[in-house]
Amino acid sequence: MKKSAVIIRANRTPIGREKGIFQYLEPHQLISPLLKSLGKDIENLIDDVLLGNVVGPGGNLARFSALEAGFPLTVTGMTIDRQCSAGLDAIRTACYLIQGEAGQCYIAGGVESVSTSPFKKRAKFAPHQLGDPDMGVAAENIAFKYQITREMQDEYALLSYQRSWQAYQSGMYEEEIIPIKGIYQDEEFLRKRKMDKLVKRAIPLFDKEKGTVTAANSCGIHDGASAVVLMEENLAHSLGFKPILRFVDSQLAGVHPQYPGISPVPAILDLLKRNNLTMAEIDLVEINEAFASKVLACAHQLQIPMNKLNNRGGALTLGHPYAASGAILVTRLFFEVQRKENVKFVLAAIGSAGGIGVAILFEVIT
Repeated sequence: MKKSAVIIRANRTPIGREKGIFQYLEPHQLISPLLKSLGKDIENLIDDVLLGNVVGPGGNLARFSALEAGFPLTVTGMTIDRQCSAGLDAIRTACYLIQGEAGQCYIAGGVESVSTSPFKKRAKFAPHQLGDPDMGVAAENIAFKYQITREMQDEYALLSYQRSWQAYQSGMYEEEIIPIKGIYQDEEFLRKRKMDKLVKRAIPLFDKEKGTVTAANSCGIHDGASAVVLMEENLAHSLGFKPILRFVDSQLAGVHPQYPGISPVPAILDLLKRNNLTMAEIDLVEINEAFASKVLACAHQLQIPMNKLNNRGGALTLGHPYAASGAILVTRLFFEVQRKENVKFVLAAIGSAGGIGVAILFEVIT
């Protein structure tokens, strides 16, 4: 019988702007307090730490961070770079390792410190002959191809902003967050902006004449970390843990590098087909909000109702700490399903540079 991977713990750090509240913290300093908290009392059970990271210093950050967290020397570490989907892919990989009986307990997630990154410019995402657009240009490509207007993007950005502030003011984010250096909240909530005015006044960033993508309907660049504890289900029960999410399946998809934001669509469609499910049977969906055009294009193609999508806001308000963002989606689902009744299946998906989509299907354990 195939082993089941379940999530028993999930948390994230506060999210800070580039050169903001965490400007002097290197990635291992962001993630190690989180690892220490997640690994409390199970340090000797951890088989490995899998962390996504994109713009860090190299040198196997996962191993360095595990040691910094005080884990036993036997806990190794593997660092994954699949660009923005790296954190989600770390979780996906750990699930398959448990299913394949390579181990029984993993911490997986992602971390990004753009503030301390040694890289002055971005890496190449695709060969020149295919096109290697900046992500903002790629978001414009999506908007044009899928007819996502400026008005639609602005409306969604405002909705996301309202949802984020409502979640913050009602204390929903507090459950997710492990404080770092005495900081308990995301930097974006230090002051409230009049988003409706900012959205209207924002000018196109990438195509001054016909563009629709603005600073107000795009995410910011941020620092942050998130991770989950995955355990073989029988072991979790035997140790007295209450599993919340059970891994069902996952799917990768590749699309043209000019349109990376649409990559969650084929990944999710394949995932649903293989598991004999329809979108109507999925109760909650988290898709990373790098750009409003991308989220809307995916939602329209997949026919995701707005009341199922990113219910507590996302990266358009909080920010997008690259490799951490996929793990933040799963952490959000981990806590959200505990607030709701009659929730059975949930999805997390993210598209990343080069045209790669990653999607994971979870079953809620009741």
